[in-house]
Amino acid sequence: MRKSVSEVFRSNARKWAGRASLVFGALLTACATQPATPTLDGDLLISHVRVVDFSGEAPDVREDVFVLVDEGAIIAVADTREGLIADAEQDASGLTMIPGLTDMHVHIWDEAELGAYLSWGVTRVRNMSGLPFHLTLAEQIEARSVLGPHLVTTGPILNSAGPNAQVNHQLVETEEEARAAVAWQAEQGFTRLKVYSNLTREAYDAVLQEADARGMIVTGHTPEGVRGPGVPFEAPFDIAFDEVLNDGFETIEHVESLVWHGLSDREDAVAAQALAGQIAEAGVPVTPTLLAFHNLWRVADTQGAALIRPETDLLNPLVQATETDMYEYWSGAPTGPTAERDAFHLRMTRWLNTAGVTLVAGSDAGIFTNVPGLSLVEELELMVAAGLTPFDALKAATDAPAQVLERKGLDGCALEGCAADLVLYACDPLADISCLHSPEALIRAGVWLNKADLTALRDSARNHNLERTQENVLGGLAAQGVNISALGLN
Repeated sequence: MRKSVSEVFRSNARKWAGRASLVFGALLTACATQPATPTLDGDLLISHVRVVDFSGEAPDVREDVFVLVDEGAIIAVADTREGLIADAEQDASGLTMIPGLTDMHVHIWDEAELGAYLSWGVTRVRNMSGLPFHLTLAEQIEARSVLGPHLVTTGPILNSAGPNAQVNHQLVETEEEARAAVAWQAEQGFTRLKVYSNLTREAYDAVLQEADARGMIVTGHTPEGVRGPGVPFEAPFDIAFDEVLNDGFETIEHVESLVWHGLSDREDAVAAQALAGQIAEAGVPVTPTLLAFHNLWRVADTQGAALIRPETDLLNPLVQATETDMYEYWSGAPTGPTAERDAFHLRMTRWLNTAGVTLVAGSDAGIFTNVPGLSLVEELELMVAAGLTPFDALKAATDAPAQVLERKGLDGCALEGCAADLVLYACDPLADISCLHSPEALIRAGVWLNKADLTALRDSARNHNLERTQENVLGGLAAQGVNISALGLN
């Protein structure tokens, strides 16, 4: 009987424990014979595969090679199989293998969603609205008791009262409140802070100071302070955009936020290109999340039909229940201005890339109508539509996130020493980015998952556990002081 994916994961751990004695015996035998070709022993050999790596300034393509994987890492990429020994072998003739994709902006609400990410080749995610259960889930994934993409998370979103405040935000107004919130997040085990648009200057300054003192990473929206009358057309922002550029953000999120805060919501091509140069000079990476706004237009353009398109059943129903007002508004929104703004976001992304800004791919999956896993593929298609090459877009989902997350050479690569988190296609994503819609196989932590496995993972993601979601999400929100009754889920 064929083993399940989870059984394969567990059996590998037991198998590795017994391999040391076998290797030692083989070494003793080798010492008593004539010198021979050195051998490498691994768990899995992928043979006759085309490998593409994105670590350099151009694609590194190797045709018809042999990739040996052991204990979740690539230990050899060779032109021949000579000296390569493995417990299992997969013939990948005709397939192209690339590093697993990273989605740098997602919202995960329950572990059921994890399979959807893997099914579209996503092997690492950065969750951008953390709760305590995310820390436990990340540990379970690394221990291989839960199958999913590697999970990096921020803490709860830090914001102040204002037009962009949401019920799940940890609201702080003063220095004292901000320091206490950062301390609470650190005590929970979070190492990343996400700041948001309405943070007051007093609170934002305190967050930066406390984060620096505790060695915590800051990312998110660029805080604008209290939004007074006339902002942004007749009055300036309380905190100017360029004040934030040198504050050490891991990434700045959303092209639409750059247009709002950096361009005072004006579609000014000259000012936009100057802003792109300013961001490049500051050296701060940007997560465009083009799909976040594009899907607003999509819903408006279809008068709501896009809300029930295929795969939207992968979205968490509990979260969807909180977004009915958004669904109603955008289903009736005028399409003309929305389409024009959507097109400007594409141009802004092209200007950022031309200026040399490090772009990392993020989809805002898990909210509105942004489907887990699929949304990253759609995000990369939009980046190509914006004028990036498929190589540029794929680099933004592989090598660039690894660099930003300080894992370059370990993740997001297909070279010796890299994690064996890899995805294979029967088509060439360098020639056609839409190829990413159809993975043939995935290697996660060195374990081969075929197309049927990926289909099963996607189907399993449709089995939402609402009781667990409520326990994890509502319990976490209550712990950070949120009024749960305001969610309207009782």
